[in-house]
Amino acid sequence: MTPEHIGSLAAVLDLVRTGTARTRPEIGRLSGLGRTVVTQRVNQLTELGLLEEGALGPSSGGRAPRELRFRARAGVVLAAELGATSIGVGVTDLAGYVLAEHEEPADIGVGPEQVLSRVEELFDELLAGVRAEQDERLGVWGVGIGLPGPVEFATGRPSAPPIMPGWDGYPVRDRLAARFDAPVWVDNEVNTMALGELRAGSARGQRDILYVKIGTGIGAGLVSGGRLHRGSQGCAGDIGHAAVADEAEVVCRCGNTGCLEAYAGGAALARDGTEAAQEGRSKILADVLTRTGTITAADVSHAAQRGDRAAVELLMRAGRLIGSLLATLVSFYNPALVIIGGGVAGAGDLLLAAVRESVYRRSLPLATRELRITRSTLSDRAGLVGAAFMVIDELFAAERLAHWVGSGSPAGAPGLVAIPLRTPVV
Repeated sequence: MTPEHIGSLAAVLDLVRTGTARTRPEIGRLSGLGRTVVTQRVNQLTELGLLEEGALGPSSGGRAPRELRFRARAGVVLAAELGATSIGVGVTDLAGYVLAEHEEPADIGVGPEQVLSRVEELFDELLAGVRAEQDERLGVWGVGIGLPGPVEFATGRPSAPPIMPGWDGYPVRDRLAARFDAPVWVDNEVNTMALGELRAGSARGQRDILYVKIGTGIGAGLVSGGRLHRGSQGCAGDIGHAAVADEAEVVCRCGNTGCLEAYAGGAALARDGTEAAQEGRSKILADVLTRTGTITAADVSHAAQRGDRAAVELLMRAGRLIGSLLATLVSFYNPALVIIGGGVAGAGDLLLAAVRESVYRRSLPLATRELRITRSTLSDRAGLVGAAFMVIDELFAAERLAHWVGSGSPAGAPGLVAIPLRTPVV
């Protein structure tokens, strides 16, 4: 197929796949393609099993047009979000709808062999269940993974991740591509979370957003002009290791001092909550420490919600520190929407209120005039859904579509990831 042919084929498929157009007349109007070309491309995509005829659409005066549907169940995507303390895996259809999912506690620090072996086991279990319910012939079209550390997107390898001992340079993509015989994309989990919100969450329809994950660590995903901004090597948005203090005694897990994560992340809240319990400044946390032997960020949150003064102060301080840094980003980047997600973000209104106060007080008035700061609507699912959409967007880019559309499926073609794109897809 010529570049013009594949370009028009991809355009027609994208319009139907994203729900932007449902009939041939709508495709022609939105794409600028002639009626004959639209008919040819629709027929070709139908023969390849990517589109199918649906019900009759509304009539504009003549014969009612037949609606078109994307065959989202033609294949599946395996998606996983690996956090510092948990694993979330799922199987989605080609429209990003989650067909099966599972989450369990896990320690990313035990290393890639143990963690990825468990991910593979869970993928196998979920995939077997989906195939048993729907179609035993369902092929794996791609695999998407989000990791809690810097990832070189071009190679799919972690790069000196502070909380992931043993993962530096590990060939995550190569391992999973060989295991499932499918193209694999790997990214930082905050980027997949931002993409999940953009495609299926509270950021749908937005073009300039900032997603901030406040969990064990802190990170940000940036969407500019409707596209995910990864930076030249893939580490854009790593705000958790921006310096917010000059105190040398608080050492971050990355080895530096003064990092935002070391003062306001989940591990920092647990550390400071433990100190408050031991010093007698918080009876509630002291009782938790006596009963369980440990304090978590969730314990600090629960104590604050019960009115514990020390816990309230810890959350407010974390919110102010995060908000002060975000104020700089808001003035510099001027997003329309800031989304706060991650485990610590679910700590009630105190943290969010402190973040908002700092951002609105310290940012430029023009930057905050129409700015919204809100919680994630996808919550724990954002990274999983985003990992699936990362794969879907990459697979249906025109340059890659040209290499697999003739066979009707990219399953069995892990080398697709190496095909360069003229323009990033997200």
